[in-house]
Amino acid sequence: MLHNLTTRQNRGLLLLFWLTFSLAGQAQDALNYQTPPKALADLVTAPLTPNVSMSDKGDMMLILEQASAPGIDELAQPEFKLAGLRLNPANNGPSRARYITGLKIKKLTDKDEKLITGLPATPLISFVQWSPDGTKVAFASSTDSRIDFYIADVATAAAQKVGSIALNATLGTPYRWVSDSKSLIVKTIPTGRGPAPELSRVPGGPTTQENVKGTRGQAPTYQDLLKNPSDEKQFAFYTTAQVVRLSLDGTATNIGQPGIILSADPSPDGQYVMIETVHTPFSYLVPVNRFPLKTEIYAIAGSLVKGLNDGPLQESVPYSRDGAPTGPRDFNWRADVPASVYYTVAQDNGDPKVKADIRDKVFQSDAPFSAQPKEIYAAQFRFENFDWGNASTALATERWWQSRKTITKTVNPSNWQTAVLFDRSYEDRYTNPGQPDMKHNQYGREVLNLLPNDEILMLNAMGSSPQGDRPFVSLLNLKTKQSRELWRSASPYFERPIAVLDAARQVILTTRETPDENPNYFVRNMKAKIAPIQATFFPHPYPQLKGIQKQQLRYKRADGVELTATLYLPVGYKKEQGPLPTFLWAYPAEFKSKEAASQASGSPYQFNRISYWGGAAFVTMGYAILDNASIPIVGEGDKEPNDTYVEQLVSSAKAAIDEGVRLGVVDSSRVGVGGHSYGAFMTANLLSNSKLFKGGIARSGAYNRTLTPFGFQNEQRSYWQAPDVYNTMSPFMNADKMKTPLLLVHGEADNNTGTFPIQSERYYNALKGFGATTRLVFLPYESHGYTAKESLLHMLWEMNGWLDKYVKNPKPTGQANKAGKVGGGNNER
Repeated sequence: MLHNLTTRQNRGLLLLFWLTFSLAGQAQDALNYQTPPKALADLVTAPLTPNVSMSDKGDMMLILEQASAPGIDELAQPEFKLAGLRLNPANNGPSRARYITGLKIKKLTDKDEKLITGLPATPLISFVQWSPDGTKVAFASSTDSRIDFYIADVATAAAQKVGSIALNATLGTPYRWVSDSKSLIVKTIPTGRGPAPELSRVPGGPTTQENVKGTRGQAPTYQDLLKNPSDEKQFAFYTTAQVVRLSLDGTATNIGQPGIILSADPSPDGQYVMIETVHTPFSYLVPVNRFPLKTEIYAIAGSLVKGLNDGPLQESVPYSRDGAPTGPRDFNWRADVPASVYYTVAQDNGDPKVKADIRDKVFQSDAPFSAQPKEIYAAQFRFENFDWGNASTALATERWWQSRKTITKTVNPSNWQTAVLFDRSYEDRYTNPGQPDMKHNQYGREVLNLLPNDEILMLNAMGSSPQGDRPFVSLLNLKTKQSRELWRSASPYFERPIAVLDAARQVILTTRETPDENPNYFVRNMKAKIAPIQATFFPHPYPQLKGIQKQQLRYKRADGVELTATLYLPVGYKKEQGPLPTFLWAYPAEFKSKEAASQASGSPYQFNRISYWGGAAFVTMGYAILDNASIPIVGEGDKEPNDTYVEQLVSSAKAAIDEGVRLGVVDSSRVGVGGHSYGAFMTANLLSNSKLFKGGIARSGAYNRTLTPFGFQNEQRSYWQAPDVYNTMSPFMNADKMKTPLLLVHGEADNNTGTFPIQSERYYNALKGFGATTRLVFLPYESHGYTAKESLLHMLWEMNGWLDKYVKNPKPTGQANKAGKVGGGNNER
């Protein structure tokens, strides 16, 4: 009854009622894709810097050339959205893959690169994997009708297609190397599979769901789910695969029967294969990774050895970062022994609200898998993973989101004794010890790279510190727990450790960059203390932007929390020219302590990577940019961060603007704000609850939190537990307060949990209903992140026009704003 609701809830219900029955629609003008000014367009069309992959020996480098943004015609190809997947029905692969278009190989110490020959005329490469012995590289090559399998020989730099099989990549990586480097376990399209089921347009009856047992199923708002029996048939047809053992000569031997194969992984010794198969009953509430899952062990020759588990449909996993499925989960091979499987079982029914001293237990089953599994580890928090080493050393990690705690323990697999190595808050970036150096063992599996005296190299690729990010490498003694820093990035460079090439000699591979020098790879000898040797010579992606000014800002908001932002200023700008119109770009983050929220991040020595994706792009248009401005939302002790979300949001934004004004570079009367996803949600809230900005840009956001009633982002309470929080935080519920021009952009095919396109559609209708200045742009075929070249160019055109009209050249205060149609530059329609 309405008289039992809060005033805010009453207003929200009345607003929904009014919107439902209003006739506010009107015809819209057709619009072709537009192109922004050249300085912005060049950011989209600039060639991408290649990625690299190192051989296990550290002597060979594989250079992977990245594809540029695809055309909208590629996104317009047939696509099926089934069980949380997006499939290309023509070739049985993912429908939105970003491909590698070329492969080169080089010795690390040589400048000469060899182009790998034997590739298709128009290569669309994915799933690149080195063989365990480092002599070969496997990869998939997609065509319009199938996905073929290739092997490249490292010595000759020549590739060739293997056999006539067609890969099935609908459920992820379609193959794994066997440890002998002479064969692979591959998921193929079954022979004689027949035609696909016809898409049924005439239903045989209604689609129904029921919950007769009163089971709680508080699932997130997943998208692309199965909706009817026709969807189920299509899903089963396209995801069904046959597992085979494929020799390098193309000989294929079947292992088991065709099924919906989620994974097929050979044992380290190559004698067994663990196959996980999805089966019915399917669900219309959760995606494929929650469907019933059977885990079985097969002999490499093809016969069934042991059924390990048959897990039920998981529709009732508690919606919490600390929630987990009931029953055995996460079956994996131990990396350091021939053939042992370990898995985890929740001891609290997967429910973090249940009090329990032990949350998870880990069990192990050894070949030939006839004995009862034995318990090997008990976790106080939710078990994360093992980093295996040898017969006496492993590392175990567990985590608990509610307290932001993470524990790492040393484990002795000979007797399963443990000792705490790290016990810390994972929010505390300053105490992050880094990641242990790993190597490939005799089975080709990654294990801890243990040095004499129980020491191990730890690589920290960010190296957060009060002086900003300064990546480092340290030497950690696992027995004494003492750590010694071997090397740390120093000005005027930002240098990150990428891989250890020789642990004993302390030789590492790094990337090094400066604001004007793009990242390249270097070989650094930490013992010799000599200048690093450059290994790659990738050119500057946009040399026309050299000279853009960058500064790391450090300032405080009103409650004393320290904040950071990256300030970008145009080439040649001087303060004497006066303050600039400004664009603030951010993404909020939740914290449980002010100390963690106050920690510095970023480095003034990082390359000025002016991406088309964020706010920094508009420094080319003459704006001062407050990029990645920290917006911490803190809830200490028993308080939840979102209880004071709006107040902290506004205070953080005001502090960033005030700092820019203090420096003399920000014109406080001409500031815009923008963000993507949760940053879009932030933008709408800032415009609704402050007068700091002249305009805003919100891309692919969620604006009505009653549409995500069982939690969102890091909010774990449901709508019914905290209705005032949901309503106060929802820009939709505050549409009547919007007085600032807001541009809404959304991918028409957004599949991100919670950010349905209807979020922007309904929010736009609400804003329009109250006469707000707003514009809604739907990008055809685009998902949560936009990929087509036409879409990216048009996005920048829309953003530039909006900022130009409402931020750079705002109407005088007091002059009424009228809803306008705005595009790139001064082109008004």
